[in-house]
Amino acid sequence: MTESRLRRVPRQARSREKVAKVLAAADRLLGEEGVEALTTTRVAAEAGVSVGALYQYLPDRDAITEALGELYLARLEELMDSFAEQAAREEWTDPVGLLVDAFAGLYRAEPGFRALWFGRGLTDGTREADLAHKRVMATGVHRILVAQHLLYDDYEAAVACRTAFLAADAVIQEAFRGDGSPELLEPVKTMLRAYLGQQPRP
Repeated sequence: MTESRLRRVPRQARSREKVAKVLAAADRLLGEEGVEALTTTRVAAEAGVSVGALYQYLPDRDAITEALGELYLARLEELMDSFAEQAAREEWTDPVGLLVDAFAGLYRAEPGFRALWFGRGLTDGTREADLAHKRVMATGVHRILVAQHLLYDDYEAAVACRTAFLAADAVIQEAFRGDGSPELLEPVKTMLRAYLGQQPRP
């Protein structure tokens, strides 16, 4: 659970459960009605807590959206980390296809994430967190391709992975913006395979 945007960090299990309940309620509202629904009054009612209790931890809409944003980014990073661990134990025939499909699936399954990223709710704090997130994700791609013996563990390969991730991220977002363009997913796989395939291999 994200703590950086909480007004107070919940120490007791009961308080942590309350904050998790509030964020789950905010996620539902965001996915169903958009960022405009994320008023403290509405979120508190949806979560079944008092406005005063909510205000102790998340005092305004920006705090709620930033906490949700960090939660969504953490899920993506956890998924990438799990793939990096698997890649060290398994041999994959198509790492690019596997990763694109997995992260497209997460976008598909997270209406709140799509509503926040494609709406007007991003704050300066969320954008800053996203920049750091992209670096973490690019490092994860590099870890995977090194583990699969497809790239060297060096600076040039790291730059190639960052470039590949940024390109893929932009296309996947476009694929799920508005009504979505899922037909973009197969072309981006082809593009990434070609680009990464041109890099020096061990």
